[in-house]
Amino acid sequence: MRRATRVAASVLVVGVLSGCAAEVPDRAVPPTASSTASAEASPTPRAGWWQPAGAPETLAVGLAAPWSVAPVPGGGALISQRDDGTLLELLPGGDLRSIGTVPGVVSGGESGLHGIALLEDGDTSWLYAYHGAQEDNRVIRMPLRGEPGTFEVGAAEVVFAGIPRASTHNGGRIAFGPDGFLYVSTGDAQQRDAAQDPDALGGKILRLTEAGESAPGNPGGGPAWSWGHRNVQGLAWTADGRMWASEFGQNTWDELNLIEPGGNYGWPIVEGMAGRDGLIDPLVVWATADASPSGIAAVGDTLFVAGLRGERVWMVDTSAGALAAEPVAVLTGEQGRLREAVAAPDGSLWLLTNNTDGRGTPRPEDDLLIRLPVQPRP
Repeated sequence: MRRATRVAASVLVVGVLSGCAAEVPDRAVPPTASSTASAEASPTPRAGWWQPAGAPETLAVGLAAPWSVAPVPGGGALISQRDDGTLLELLPGGDLRSIGTVPGVVSGGESGLHGIALLEDGDTSWLYAYHGAQEDNRVIRMPLRGEPGTFEVGAAEVVFAGIPRASTHNGGRIAFGPDGFLYVSTGDAQQRDAAQDPDALGGKILRLTEAGESAPGNPGGGPAWSWGHRNVQGLAWTADGRMWASEFGQNTWDELNLIEPGGNYGWPIVEGMAGRDGLIDPLVVWATADASPSGIAAVGDTLFVAGLRGERVWMVDTSAGALAAEPVAVLTGEQGRLREAVAAPDGSLWLLTNNTDGRGTPRPEDDLLIRLPVQPRP
């Protein structure tokens, strides 16, 4: 197996946007965007390396433990809330409306409603969701009905079940890849040895058909695409078609990995870089205080990695599966914990904050959907 280029990223902060890394009780709220309708503009060609091009704007306020965001036609978005299982529609102008609650969501600890993804299948739009149930984590899908501003979800259909669940390490990111298959990240669910068992579902990235079957070409013929993962919460593909995943470490190193089919990424044998035969080292490692990486957005060949504990976005330029430059931190400490990063249709970056965990009654300024303009890097 080819080993990825290896770099350890320390706290490298560039003041693209001003901020401070210290804990602050009241987070800065960026100015409200005049409308989200700009998301319908012609997408900026995605190639090369990208960087922030201005100050962030607020698209939505008053969210409660949001986990995933999916842009929809009309300039809006769908947002999942982890703890209450609610699906929200963001309307142009910033208003929010509920389009339903995912049935069977059982929250607790870090479990609940996680990633969402949209699939257009002929005349039917499907909304896929990963969530914690009573005994397991599972992927379901629901028809998305109506038009922007009147969306609602139909009856849920279980696509894939039996993923181990625990109070922590539940994975939860789902995304349709360039090949049209559904990729699902699972955590080890505190069953460390499962990550090294190719037949177990914990500690894996799964590759499935839209109906939940093992996708053709999977290593070994089962659902697993890669293994040896602790807790993957970010999936993205750069413009060259390469797949990337962010992974929570244990006590020392968080990781950004270049994903290869059949690759073994080492957990729990190793954490971070090991240089051991048969195991694939990460491209980048961060101290856990500087990252705790969750969602990833790819714009061209630049990855934007949202950090929870690190309270920043790591900007990582890549080239042919290697680093093109040292990772750079932006938005450091300005909006607090960052859960999700999405490349929006208008070429900007959308970010979800995650500051309501453990706070109790959320305040409007606690959790936001933010728009960050980006531009090509010379």
